Amino acid sequence: MNRLLLVAVVAALYGLHQDLWFWREARPLAFGFLPVGLAYHAVYCVAIALLMWTLTRVAWPAHLESAADEQTRDGHR
Repeated sequence: MNRLLLVAVVAALYGLHQDLWFWREARPLAFGFLPVGLAYHAVYCVAIALLMWTLTRVAWPAHLESAADEQTRDGHR
C-alpha cells in the first residue's frame, strides 16, 4: 500500500475525530434510540480499529521484529 495514502487516511481520521456537527443536539436518533453523536463515534472506533489493523499488517517496521528475534536467539531479553 502506498505510504502517502496511509498518511492521508491517518490525517483524515485524526481530523474526523472531533465531531463538531453533533455537539448540541442528540437528534436525529440512529436506529430509533441511539444519539447520533454516539453512533458516529461507534462507527469511528470501528474505522480506527481497521486502520490500526492495516497499519500493523502493512506498515510495521520489519527491522524491529528481526532485532527482537536476534536478541531472543542470543539469550537476551
